[in-house]
Amino acid sequence: MNTLFDTAPGFDQPIAVLKHCHDRIRKQLATMSKLLDHLPNHGADKDAQQAAQSVLNYFVKAAPLHHEDEEINLLPELQMTAKDEDAALLAGLLPKILSQHEDMAAQWLQLEKQLSAIATASAASLSASEVLDFQALYSEHMQIEETQIAPMAKRLFSEAQMAALGAAMKTRRGITA
Repeated sequence: MNTLFDTAPGFDQPIAVLKHCHDRIRKQLATMSKLLDHLPNHGADKDAQQAAQSVLNYFVKAAPLHHEDEEINLLPELQMTAKDEDAALLAGLLPKILSQHEDMAAQWLQLEKQLSAIATASAASLSASEVLDFQALYSEHMQIEETQIAPMAKRLFSEAQMAALGAAMKTRRGITA
């Protein structure tokens, strides 16, 4: 079926939902790059304000839920399920993933201030080095999750575990239907 717009997977496919979140993160990271190019020539015009607000909306609302999905549900469930080489790999990756979440949150605080000022047209600057650092950290993080964590969960989780993960993600977002 070919639709005119990209539809999100349902919570009955929680790993696909997490991947969809990564795609949305990539889109917001690209918007920040476009802002870096746009601001010197156009300042905090309407387009810049809307772009900054879009990035703010995503990283203030959706990104923290995504990290909670991983920290509260996905990773602990994997820890309980993984055995042998999977458990060893997970034990090595987990501290890095959690540390990256902390680093992303700290980096976001700096970018959030700048983007908020752009969104209200009270400033027109965005630190290129901070954007690039944030993009690099998120890119490495998503690559680890997509090549190591997601395939492990798909392989190891039972239908019941997948259903429980999806239900927790849905509840976290206040979705009742």
